[in-house]
Amino acid sequence: MGFFKRLLGICETKLPSDDGCWRYADGRLDIELSRAPELAAPGGALRFEGGALPKRVLLVHGHDGQFRAFPNRCTHAGHRRLDPVPGEPIVRCCSVGQSVFDYTGKRLSGSATESIQPLRVEATGDRLVIFVEEEGGTADARG
Repeated sequence: MGFFKRLLGICETKLPSDDGCWRYADGRLDIELSRAPELAAPGGALRFEGGALPKRVLLVHGHDGQFRAFPNRCTHAGHRRLDPVPGEPIVRCCSVGQSVFDYTGKRLSGSATESIQPLRVEATGDRLVIFVEEEGGTADARG
């Protein structure tokens, strides 16, 4: 990622090409994997935001085959988005400070002073459920 993109906080991770691949309701982000080709192979990632989703979410298909989700907000003062680092089990802030976190959310380096809290992910067949709000709400962003 170039310096000017980092300066402006422009992340590399894209939104889903099929906006209908996800819906949010009752504190859960439900993703239909067959409609999210960006997540088909290890190393793929998507960001989810907007609608009634209460916080931005980054979803990474790790090289170990596991899916990991994070609130897509770095803990440093700028609160920029995160991107996965290709080939490594880490995510990095898209800002100039480039804070780095491992898949457990532990801060490894950079200007952030706090770790991030990964979100719980459950896989069921062709669906992933990310528990964005463990206590849940009733909003429905997609349907």
